[in-house]
Amino acid sequence: MTPHAPHKSEGTKLYTDVQRARRDASIWTVVQGVLAPAQFLVFLVSLGLVLRFLLTGHGYELATLSILIKTGFLFLIMVTGAIWEKVVFGQYLFAPSFFWEDVFSFAVITLHAGYVWALFSGALSPAGLMVLALTAYAAYVINAGQFLLKLRAARKQAGGVA
Repeated sequence: MTPHAPHKSEGTKLYTDVQRARRDASIWTVVQGVLAPAQFLVFLVSLGLVLRFLLTGHGYELATLSILIKTGFLFLIMVTGAIWEKVVFGQYLFAPSFFWEDVFSFAVITLHAGYVWALFSGALSPAGLMVLALTAYAAYVINAGQFLLKLRAARKQAGGVA
């Protein structure tokens, strides 16, 4: 276990009362609440465009543009999420409550950045780029699921609807 990974006894409580108050008072919580669903909407549109290209061979430019937009959203939400984590937990990344979500976020970012590199370097064919994008998107879906489970746990902890 790494020194920053949460211990099992810490896993039951995501936020202290002070952290919850900072979370609830932070504009960065609102920013994350807006960016996350916006990113998911961009993802859905882009996924459709990527699949359309792979199935028909049409719409490469539009699919490519949509992947770049999705990647931009991802980087934006990562930066603002790190700021949120600093405000709430006192560190930019790998706070114990979100350690594994942050670890997997780096895999998602690496795959998206790999797509951008492959696109601009010409390292992959159009179909290869789209397969890489789908791989990045699969990782994104897993990571989004991690965060949704944390949101649900936070609501349960606060006594809200699960």
